[in-house]
Amino acid sequence: MAGRGSRTRACMVCSIVQPATVSSDVDVPYPFQTIDVEPQDFYRNGCPNCEEILGLRNSQDAIQECTSQVFEGLIAMGDPKTSWVARWQRLTDYVPGIYAVKVVGTLPREIIDSLEDNGIKYVPRDGSAMEEDSVAAS
Repeated sequence: MAGRGSRTRACMVCSIVQPATVSSDVDVPYPFQTIDVEPQDFYRNGCPNCEEILGLRNSQDAIQECTSQVFEGLIAMGDPKTSWVARWQRLTDYVPGIYAVKVVGTLPREIIDSLEDNGIKYVPRDGSAMEEDSVAAS
C-alpha cells in the first residue's frame, strides 16, 4: 500500500497512478522509470482517462475528492487493448500507463451521479465490485 507521504495518487474511477504534481526539481517517482510513458500529473494535466468528467486539472479540491494516496499493487500497462490483465482490471479502454490493482477511497455521490448521467457505470476500484461479482456467480 502506498504510504501517506507518497507523492503519487490513484484515480478512484480508472485507477491510473500519477504524481499529484510534477516539479522540475524532483526526480520522477520509481514506477514511472520502468516503462516508456512520460509521467503526467493530476494538477497540470488532469486524468488522461477521466478528465472530461472529473475535471481534476488545476483543482486541488477535485484531486483530493477523486484520487487517493492509498492504493495496492501496481500494473505497468503498455497495451491495454490486448492485455489479459487489462481485461481483468477493466482497463481495456484506457491509455497506457501505471495502474493500481486496488484504490482505497469513496467518490462523492455527486461524482458517481455525474458518471451515471454520462452513461458510465462506476465500478469501485477498492475490490468490492469483484467481490460482488464472485458472490453473484456462486
